Amino acid sequence: MKINLRYGKGRVALTLPDSAVVLNGPHIPALPNPDQAVRDALRNPIGGPPLADIVTSKKPQSVVITLSDITRPVPNELIITALLEVLNAHGVRDDQVTLLIATGMHRPSTDEEIEIMLGSSLPKRCTVVDHRAQDLDTVTKVCDEPPVSVNTLYKDADLKIVTGLIEPHFMAGFSGGRKGVCPGLVDLHTVQRFHGYETMGDPNSVEGRLDGNPCHAIGHKIAHLVGVDFLVNVAITHDRDVAGVYAGDLDDAFMAGCRDVAEWTSARVDEPFDLVVTSAGGFPLDKNFYQTVKGMCTALPALKENATLLMLSACDEVGEPDFIKLYDRFGPDWKAFLNHIETSGVTDKDQWEYQMQTRVLQRIGVEGLILANDGLPPEVQTNIATTPCPGQGDAQSRAQTFIDQWSKSNPDGRIAVIPEGPYTMIQADVTAGV
Repeated sequence: MKINLRYGKGRVALTLPDSAVVLNGPHIPALPNPDQAVRDALRNPIGGPPLADIVTSKKPQSVVITLSDITRPVPNELIITALLEVLNAHGVRDDQVTLLIATGMHRPSTDEEIEIMLGSSLPKRCTVVDHRAQDLDTVTKVCDEPPVSVNTLYKDADLKIVTGLIEPHFMAGFSGGRKGVCPGLVDLHTVQRFHGYETMGDPNSVEGRLDGNPCHAIGHKIAHLVGVDFLVNVAITHDRDVAGVYAGDLDDAFMAGCRDVAEWTSARVDEPFDLVVTSAGGFPLDKNFYQTVKGMCTALPALKENATLLMLSACDEVGEPDFIKLYDRFGPDWKAFLNHIETSGVTDKDQWEYQMQTRVLQRIGVEGLILANDGLPPEVQTNIATTPCPGQGDAQSRAQTFIDQWSKSNPDGRIAVIPEGPYTMIQADVTAGV
């Protein structure tokens, strides 16, 4: 069978044995008129008053609308244009609105990325600002025990609107909702607790689970502490079209979206596989290796002990400098890395992503984690605790050769493929924790 997997800004076609199992959620129907759906959602929100009523009541002089960074395929222009229509109609000028990119610990956005996220007109209408977690002059403490600081622009705004995308998230259960505030707008020390060793090591810090998930609980608590006046989240199809709009109360709208996304993206696995072929989700998620880890962890429920995971990712950078430093220090010696973060008492910036990668390495080892990639030199791929896919040609050719050779050497081996990578939730219980 021929299967198309997301890779970079396109897809690659791979041929797999007919016996291979395709792990996909059910068909996700696209909304026929997403512009109208967003406007309807602002007028008829979930769990709270319409946005127009909130604006009329608050009479805000300053409005902050948060949005996700470049690594999330959110239809920001669609959402923010509709929000500005309501704000303008009720007396709020464009120059009173700040579009705040909730970068969390990610690097600031480039001009090109801002245009990709917002189009050409919105940055001319409103001020666009990146959150900078490590710049103490841009955050304000809102809690002493434990200490929490949040972006000052957001904290001081008369009206706080959070936007984002609801999708399976490999540690927080689902993205969207409270994540637009924490970790999106908090300081380094808060992120270090949100992504601390014990939090990331908790078995409930997984995709699809909110009940008992400490990662979700921390974000939820801080978002309520700081406040969210109005939430606008969307869900998308495999083709990145809008499938659902969830606007209104921070909790009610978010949970409604999570229930839909769980149904649309879940694939049941009754028995694990010997070889799993997957992708990092394509652009923008596979822009760097940091985000590529999500696709690896998503595949975990489908992997046998000592199985093989073939990961296709177009990433041409590893990640932030601090993330790179971890690999420069420990390389593929993930056991030494785990020992360090368990005993040091210090949460290094970005250590959480390597820690999540070790969940996969504990099951299949570095030798079982095969990376098909054209963007990083082989020596870098080795240093980031993966095994470069061998062979000649580009990543697609090498991946195909690997599958052919593996199938020939393991005629009775069970193979699965996850075409959408981290956008599919692999689990035995398709409603766990929602």
